[in-house]
Amino acid sequence: MHEFSLCRAIAATVESHADGRPVSVVRITVGHFRQVVPDSMVHCWELQVHGTELDGSRLVIDEVPAVIECAGCGARTTLELPVHRCGQCDSLSTRLISGEEFLIDSIDIHTTPEEV
Repeated sequence: MHEFSLCRAIAATVESHADGRPVSVVRITVGHFRQVVPDSMVHCWELQVHGTELDGSRLVIDEVPAVIECAGCGARTTLELPVHRCGQCDSLSTRLISGEEFLIDSIDIHTTPEEV
């Protein structure tokens, strides 16, 4: 399960940015080709942060579909399978527009005790 190692890396980055301040939400964007199972990722997050300064924070995942653009006709196709074929003209001459993302979008950090 690679979700756990991904969560470990995310937690390390978040902890360094939070600098000891409480974190409530971590938002990430994950592309379809990253092969992340969102429910597994959230579960791994909870296991990873348990007993740490991130304990109680939520991981929110924005999933991005895999989209290709055809070099021949310009059509964009959302992929269900990893076959880079234009849905309009069947050309294999395409380029990937989205689907490989893996980003930490935002971290909700409390800066004052009243925000906790």
